Formats: sequence, C-alpha cells, structure tokens
Amino acid sequence: MASRVMGLVRERALAHYLGNGLVAGAFRAAIRIPNFLQNLFGEGVLSASFIPVYAQLLSKEDREEADRVAGAVFGLLALAMGVMVALGVLFTPAFIDVVAPGFEGEVRALTIRLVRILFPMVGMMVLAAWCLGILNSHRRFFLSYASGVLWSLAMIVALLALGGRLEPERLAIAVAWASVVGSLLQFGVQLPRVLSLLGRFRPSLDLARASVRQVLRSFGPVLVGRGVVQLSAFVDTAIATEISARAVSSMGYAQILSLLPVSLFGMAVSAAELPELSRTTGEQGEVAHKFQARINAGMRRIAFLVVPSVAAFVFVGDVVAGALFQTGRFDAHDTRYVWYLLVGSAFGLLASTLGRLQSSAYYALRDTRTPLYTATLRVAITIASAWVFGLYVPAWLGLPRELGGALILATTGLAGWVEFLLLRRGLSRRIGRIGFEAGYSQRLWAAAVGAGLLGLGLKMLLTRWRGLDPAVLREWHGGLLAPPHLHPLITAVLVLGTFGAAYFALTAALGIPESRAMLGRFTRRLRRS
Repeated sequence: MASRVMGLVRERALAHYLGNGLVAGAFRAAIRIPNFLQNLFGEGVLSASFIPVYAQLLSKEDREEADRVAGAVFGLLALAMGVMVALGVLFTPAFIDVVAPGFEGEVRALTIRLVRILFPMVGMMVLAAWCLGILNSHRRFFLSYASGVLWSLAMIVALLALGGRLEPERLAIAVAWASVVGSLLQFGVQLPRVLSLLGRFRPSLDLARASVRQVLRSFGPVLVGRGVVQLSAFVDTAIATEISARAVSSMGYAQILSLLPVSLFGMAVSAAELPELSRTTGEQGEVAHKFQARINAGMRRIAFLVVPSVAAFVFVGDVVAGALFQTGRFDAHDTRYVWYLLVGSAFGLLASTLGRLQSSAYYALRDTRTPLYTATLRVAITIASAWVFGLYVPAWLGLPRELGGALILATTGLAGWVEFLLLRRGLSRRIGRIGFEAGYSQRLWAAAVGAGLLGLGLKMLLTRWRGLDPAVLREWHGGLLAPPHLHPLITAVLVLGTFGAAYFALTAALGIPESRAMLGRFTRRLRRS
C-alpha cells in the first residue's frame, strides 16, 4: 500500500508538470522499455523460478545450499544485466522504432535520449528483485515492497524541485536521472537486511550445482511466458502511438490506476502464497487438498476487493482519475478521456488479478510451461484483435479516433479472461475444483453494481448542484459526463466514500463473510482505542 500510494503521488506530480501532450507521451514510451525488462527479468521471473527452489531448501534446513544458490543467482543476474544495459544504450533507436513506430522528429529524439538515461535503472531494479526473492522466502514481506517508495520519492523530489523552473523537455530528462538514483536506493535499502539473512554471501557463476540448474530450467519458460505477457503491453503502446501521443500518455495514466488493485490485492496475496505453497509437503492427495484450500481462499480475498474496483472504474472512473491527476496541465477533458480508458481496462481486471494467484500455484507445483502456453495464447488474441479494434472500429462506428485506446484495453482484458479460464481448468484437473461456491460471485457483483449506481447518482447530483449552463451541458454531452462544481478531491471524498460505505453495507447484508470479518476487525480496533 505504501509503495502504491507513493506511486500515485508520483503520477499526480508527473501529470501536473508534464501534462498529457508530446513530452508526457515521450516519457511514457521511454520508461516502458526499462520497465518491460525489469518486469521480464525481475520480480515475476525470479519469484517463479528462484523462490520455489530457495524456499524449499530453507524448509529442509539446508542453509548452506540455499546460500550458494542465492550467490550464484546474484552473480548470473549481475553479469546478464551488465551486458543488457550496454546493449540497450547502444541499440536504443532500434527499440524506439519497434515500441513507438508512430513517433517522429523531436518527440522521437526525446524518447531516445530518455531511454538511454533510463537503461541503467534496469540492472538496479533486477538486483532489487533478487533481494525481494530472498526476503519473501524468509517471510519478510514489508521491506521488499516498501522499498519501491524510494524510487517514486526520488522522482517526486525532482519534480517538486525543478518543475517550476525547467521547460517540460528538460524536466523530463531530470526526472529520468532521478529515477536511476531511486532504483539504486531501492536496491541499497534492502541489501543490509538480505546480507543478515544469508549465512555467507558468495556471488558466483556456479552452474554445476543441481539447485542452480533447477532455477535456470524454470527461468527459461517463465522468462518466455513473462516476455509474451509484456509483449502484449508493447503491442498496446505501439498501436496507441498510431492514434496520438495523448493516447499513449493517457493509457499510461489509466494503466497506473487499473494496475493498482492488481498490485495491491493480486500481488499481495500471490506473493504471500508462493513461498507457503512451495513449502507444502506430504502425500499427493494431502498436498492437493492444501493447495485447493489456499487457492480458493486467496481467490475469495482477491475478488472481494477487485470486484468493487471494477465497478468504481466503470461508474465513477472520472472521479477516481480527477482526484489523482486533475491539476496543472492535466484538465477535466483529460480526466474524462482517462475514464473512457478505465472502462476499457475494467473488462479484464478481475481475470488478470486472479490469474496472478493461479500462476503462482503452477510455479509452486514446478510447472512453468502451462502459464507459458496460456500467456502465449493470450498475446496472440491481443495482437490479432487490438490493431483492428484500436485503429479501425472507431471509424466504422463513427466514434472519435482516440476512443480506440479504450477498445485496445478492452480486447486485452477479454484475452485475459481466456487465459484465466484455461489456467483454472488445468488447476482443477490437478488439485480439485478451483473457484467460488454457488452464489458468491453473484452477490459480490450485485453489491458492487448497487454501490456504483449510488456513487454515479451522487456525482450527477453534485454536477447539477447550483444548476448547469446549457452550453456546458452541450460541451460535455449531458450531465453524465460533466464534472461537478466541486474540487476533484472533495468530489472524490464524497462520491468514493459513499461508494465504499455502500459496498461494505451491501456485502454485509448479503452475507459475504469477508465483509463481516473486515468490519469485525475494524470495530474491535475501535473498541481497543
């Protein structure tokens, strides 16, 4: 939560100082390349390949072998990252032609310069992910995820210190350098705690040990699987560059918001479950029963919090986006555009979040190929459909060209549902039925839609408070899209506060156990205080 909240503060500062134009589009496209490589080699791949082996060695109390595996993985990662950063800086123009084919002239030159500054960040982020693997395997979760605060904080400090003194182009360059400093801080703050957990830290390039080879055997399929998933994001960006730079930057803002519930709830549950599932031992039937119980409980926890997130994006997404981004160069029209994109991304939000937990279950079972196959199918569907829906369907329907961005995200979400259903079917065959009990999902959606309609009604009431000029209504195509008279933050407190209270009240009334448990914990804490 701390890391994601600071990330939202960072995004608000970027929106305020860089706006939603050419410079913002160049910065979004530039930072996507190192983020892609960090996600590819970092947390996701290391969690899937390294944590199961390392955590099992810890459960067997073979500390010496665990330390040697940790040292070998660190050495191999450091070597690979050094080579990759050097090649990345050298071949940046080629990357830009692939990732942002629609960029030309000054915006392309700025993107190339930013990427070359940002590439060293990749190495630090991947080594920080190695630290995360060590800490999570030792059941130390807070520091590994909270360290991301420092990366965001470095960029925020640069924006606040230089935002009013530099032109947008020079400011973007300064923020890029600040992100490199932040990545170094993110790695450095974890390292002392990691070294205290390791018996003897001996970096090496040892490929002879069976445990190291086991990590590498898993690393390859997971790397390819994560690669094709990241390819989907690149396809989205590449198509968006053909629409406009505003579409690229707005898609970045929308994805920050849509990934928030995925990160907070899906990643939190998956990260906590992966080492525990990897430690599971016993007879085959006993292991299957333990897996089934943990996964089903995790899915319930995730769905309880992600389903209302979907409803909030659909019904009051402009309130969410306005509260976080509407300031400075980012105006109400930009907020409305991000809302359209949030509606598109909401289609696959639940599937993407639940899919993280299911993939962790496969990795704990030492099956890295099934997630690879399903991810490949997902990307194939995305590539086949996003181009048509993003660039051509708006024209066929007589819609504004920029609405193609929402259709791109919607097709990506639908492909995510195909992947989720295939993962669930495979797990159900191996360990027993995976899913919710009868009626649980319907009650969740009923509560979320009811709360969403209430929030939308309140927003429209605030919009019509003190009346609306007919010209304003025409400009915004009616009261549904027009912003309220209040400041976006005040509107968010009123609307989202009402939405959240209504959701908890409705789920409690419908007998959802997670709602009653959370309300019970809250009331007990109030009594203690």
